[in-house]
Amino acid sequence: MIKIASRMDRLGTESAFEILAKAQALAATGKSIVNLCIGQPDFPPPAHVIEAGQRAIAEGHHGYSAAPGILPLREAISADLHRRFDVAIDPSNITVTPGSKVALFFALQMLGEIGSEIIYPNPAYPGYESIIAFSGATPVAYPLSEATGFSFDADDVLSRITPKTRAIILNSPANPTSGILDRGELDRLVKGLEQHPNIAVVSDEIYSRIIYDGHAHFSLLSYESLRDRLILLDGWSKSFSMTGWRLGYAVWPKALVEHAVKLAINCHSCVNNATQFAGIAALEGPQDTVQAMVTAWSERRNIIVKGLRELPGVRCTMPAGAFYAFPNISGTGFSSANLQSRLLNEEGVALLSGTSFGSLGEGYIRLSYATSTEQIEEALHRINRFLVDNMETRRAAAVA
Repeated sequence: MIKIASRMDRLGTESAFEILAKAQALAATGKSIVNLCIGQPDFPPPAHVIEAGQRAIAEGHHGYSAAPGILPLREAISADLHRRFDVAIDPSNITVTPGSKVALFFALQMLGEIGSEIIYPNPAYPGYESIIAFSGATPVAYPLSEATGFSFDADDVLSRITPKTRAIILNSPANPTSGILDRGELDRLVKGLEQHPNIAVVSDEIYSRIIYDGHAHFSLLSYESLRDRLILLDGWSKSFSMTGWRLGYAVWPKALVEHAVKLAINCHSCVNNATQFAGIAALEGPQDTVQAMVTAWSERRNIIVKGLRELPGVRCTMPAGAFYAFPNISGTGFSSANLQSRLLNEEGVALLSGTSFGSLGEGYIRLSYATSTEQIEEALHRINRFLVDNMETRRAAAVA
């Protein structure tokens, strides 16, 4: 028997890909499936981005490049951050990675070890807890509350700090809740962190361009006092519909850049060369395609939230960013996992249990509206049919 390292038991997975596989298996048998489980835009990348990638290949950009990423791309990232947030970032503090997920992995492996703690949100992207545990650190969750639009309480987060704390993870706009963090709470958190100068902050801002209703994304880069311990994560997957291109980046404190580059060299050498030129085109080219996607998602958001609110036993907050609805289904009488399973197997609706994103996701489900209006409406129809039929069955059983 091959002996496997015990740390592999600490590494979790993402339910979205597991449910996707089950949905695809059911579809292969002929079952009609409506897929709202994957956070993947249904739009193609902007045409000028595709052309830039093709041109880079034709011009011979298919060899190795620098481990941190080609300088023109890091300069383009720096310029983009300056345009959007009025902050000056040295390109030497930026590393390009094959997706922001790799940058997250690097950051938490640098900071976490046995005997340490890392604070993270719950419910949240499942990779946070998984990668923290894999590093050897203890994951310490802070709650995101429906009552506050899934923001957080700064005093609550600060109260979880101990001498073992190495880092705090923030995510806004958030997966799965689509909430955005309250500016006042961020101010209080940053003020409180002045008493803890050795704690790093990891800010996942991958959905930062997907904001609705006049809200503005407030980047953690705007806090000058955090700059020497802030790790910012972003990328092209969501806003530019480039999920399969695997292109992300991190802004590091100067003290961590050398370690990030060393990890890159040992892990992936460098990012796909032609893809990096496409990334430049995305940042420097016209942004009308991005805005068109956000406008379409806003319209779909209104449709899905209205439909969810009309379902028996369901309530739903209005997403402020990203492209997920995170309704409360506690009034249906089903657990999150049970409803996920039965909707897939009986109605052919693929969505995710809130518990896929942490224990505090119980009582919720996540639906991605990064898909067509027709798919959304069909899913709502099937979910309503399931809930109504089950209510009638329960009612009949109670009378009997």
